[in-house]
Amino acid sequence: MPDGFSLMFLSVIVIARDGNWAPSNGVIYATYLATVLCHATVATLSSKIMGKLQTVFVVMNFIVIIATVIALPIGARHHRNSAHFIFAQTGNLTTWPTGWTFMLSWLSPIWTIGAFDSCVHLSEEATNPNKAVPFGILTSIGSCWFFGFIIMIVLAATMNPDLEAITGTSFGQPMAQIYYDAVGKNGTMALMCLLFITQFLMGISIVVAASRQTWAFSRDGALPFSAFFRPISQRFGYIPLRAIWGCASLAVVLGLLTLIAPAAAQALFSLAVAGNNLAWGIPIFARVVWGQHKFVPGPFYTGDRFSVPLAWTAILFLVFGTLLAMFPVGGPSPTPESMNYTVVITAAVWIGALTYYYADARKWFTGPKITIADEQLTEEQQVAIREKGLEVVMVEKEEGGGSKDV
Repeated sequence: MPDGFSLMFLSVIVIARDGNWAPSNGVIYATYLATVLCHATVATLSSKIMGKLQTVFVVMNFIVIIATVIALPIGARHHRNSAHFIFAQTGNLTTWPTGWTFMLSWLSPIWTIGAFDSCVHLSEEATNPNKAVPFGILTSIGSCWFFGFIIMIVLAATMNPDLEAITGTSFGQPMAQIYYDAVGKNGTMALMCLLFITQFLMGISIVVAASRQTWAFSRDGALPFSAFFRPISQRFGYIPLRAIWGCASLAVVLGLLTLIAPAAAQALFSLAVAGNNLAWGIPIFARVVWGQHKFVPGPFYTGDRFSVPLAWTAILFLVFGTLLAMFPVGGPSPTPESMNYTVVITAAVWIGALTYYYADARKWFTGPKITIADEQLTEEQQVAIREKGLEVVMVEKEEGGGSKDV
């Protein structure tokens, strides 16, 4: 998200200068660096109001959607495209066959719905997570589908039919060019400002979700330096302070790839698709293949008739999405600059993780830990924990009020 905000923010400057300026990689990275630091600072200082801020973030998304849906048709009222162009015409700017290019276009919605897992990462801070998290997942994906479909219709109706003019825009952002063609310079700057503000707020949400996920893995001892990242800061409102700034520091380092090798940077960002798909697919596959007889449905359940078919459908879709993320977008004969190195980086991460596990982690990692005092558990909970072989870790407090292991 910081990289998206940086490019959108800089595109406003390009528009203001009528396309007569282009940011260098150094300027892009400096903007990216400032964005990451701002995200980490906000995530640190706003812990007590983060729940309310999330509501603000959602409202901002809807403001951008409504503004786009209203402004573009009005601005392009004299040159709207036909229904055939909107719903039936295809365009292929790659050297792939048109059929496969259509399949690669699925990467856009795969990216769009990918943030629903934030609900899972924040589940330990949610009220009634057994119902709230599944509802949040369905709401996230459903909203992306419904409003995304409306936006796509509006964009197709108002965009310049010359696709190369849009993708090759001097503004650096195709969306900025679509706005510019419809509502002119001033309208574009206003809409792009709304867009990059929303992108900035989304970046804060990603930092918060990533820090909670990092903390959860550290709590279970599943990451290198887990003991360092595990403490919770009391001073800043019981948040994983070290995990927040650890994620920010990693983002700062990874952002350097934009200066060294843009193709590698793009592959690293594409790892989010392949990595998340693997993380979601493994427990689903393990459940339907080996653990179906142990599966205990929660309060949000699709029923015995639909549960397993839906699980296999999800597995097939995740495999499909992972394979798509590995293909070069431009065509079957990529150059070193246009090659999709996702397959290389993904393989390195997966092989590295497996090597780390079999060489060391399997000797001491026993699975998720429950960090809560025994007296806070009911008898039924204690029995269930013993039956599942889970480890209960007692609460440890550090003196001085600085940090606390929970």
